[in-house]
Amino acid sequence: MTDPARQAALEVLTAVREQDAYTNLVLPAVLRRHGLTGRDAGLVTELASGTVRRQGTYDAVLTACVDRPLRRLTPDVLDVLRLGTHQLLATRVPPHAAIDTSVELARSVAGSRPAGLVNAVLRKVCERDLDGWLAEVAPPRESGSDQHDAVVHSHPAWVVAELRKAVGADEVEALLAADNAPPRVTLVARPGLATRDELPGEPTLLSPHGVVLEGGDPGAVPAVAEGRAGVQDEGSQLVALALAGADLDGDDRHWADWCAGPGGKSALLAALAAQQGAALLAVERAHHRAGLVRRNLATSPASYLVVTGDGTRPPVRPGSLDRVLVDAPCSGLGALRRRPEARWRRSRNDLRGLVPLQRSLLDSAVTSTRPGGLVLYATCSPALSETGGVVSKVLEQRDDVELVDLRPVLSQVEDCDGPLEGTLQLWPHRHGTDAMFMALLRRRLG
Repeated sequence: MTDPARQAALEVLTAVREQDAYTNLVLPAVLRRHGLTGRDAGLVTELASGTVRRQGTYDAVLTACVDRPLRRLTPDVLDVLRLGTHQLLATRVPPHAAIDTSVELARSVAGSRPAGLVNAVLRKVCERDLDGWLAEVAPPRESGSDQHDAVVHSHPAWVVAELRKAVGADEVEALLAADNAPPRVTLVARPGLATRDELPGEPTLLSPHGVVLEGGDPGAVPAVAEGRAGVQDEGSQLVALALAGADLDGDDRHWADWCAGPGGKSALLAALAAQQGAALLAVERAHHRAGLVRRNLATSPASYLVVTGDGTRPPVRPGSLDRVLVDAPCSGLGALRRRPEARWRRSRNDLRGLVPLQRSLLDSAVTSTRPGGLVLYATCSPALSETGGVVSKVLEQRDDVELVDLRPVLSQVEDCDGPLEGTLQLWPHRHGTDAMFMALLRRRLG
């Protein structure tokens, strides 16, 4: 009989592969369908998330153990092998249990012959521990450190190269390791609706509104269920706080979130706007994501309007806004610990294709802001082309905008200098947050 936890984990892997689902989003539905809670739910989460994170490493190990190219295996059998390899090399599951449950799982989805293959391959895998396998399958560091780190830390080599350029050779391994550590669940109390004291967990170090939830379902927290609080990484909280906390002379009534979906930052920004007597315009290009923004803003104390529209062709008069957040679509290389499957879906061409859009969004936001107004450009990526490269190009092309030093605004954040003077770069291995980049620009007067 197939073990329910392994069956559930395999269903998650199938959804990630076939539907481009995100592991953390598909997990709750799978757990409910199988009626798994407590330790069983924790096991499913570890098996599915860990297998996705370490897929690159496990494929290198399996290549050494399988007598044919991995591409010739059916996808479901390969998923079973990855799942079994994760149990053997990265968990405390006894080898016999990992192998036996994997064989039964293979039999249930593919039949007896593939089950025999799974049995033989996993018996080879368990002949070494993870360090032993890495010593055998990882390319020597002198032959190209990107390839070595790609196998050891389970990232595509091009991602390793981008992160190395951004953080430096001395820290890249710490960053890659942090990407493979399960992230903490962080909650945010939306000002005017909830206080941090009513949320369970330890207060966050950098955001005055956050707590780190230690276990349990965030949806079971009353303030979250009622929309007065939400699940939000501390780095994302700091993005909203940076824009809201920057000094601004003159009118300060019209705020905007240029790429608002799915609405977590919009909800916090709207709550902060309400405290300063401002209204929020939330612009989101995708209709279904605009619906998510409306849902997140449903309990907001602020005056707000959600518009389905394109930030590159803004639905406002030029010079009519006071503060604008441009949380631009990006490669997501700064959130790989939270969205581990993204590392296998993105390519360097995706990165190149996003940069023109990011420049256009930032340029249109500046145009929509009044003289003296502020634009905060943010990405959940540390890649230099998406961060300092985009900001530098806009500064080069426009003489009516200047870079504002963000460090005094978020003075509680240390060791966070970005690629341009006055910009901020957060890091998972330094700050325990997603790798958010922030740059604050002011439209010049006159």
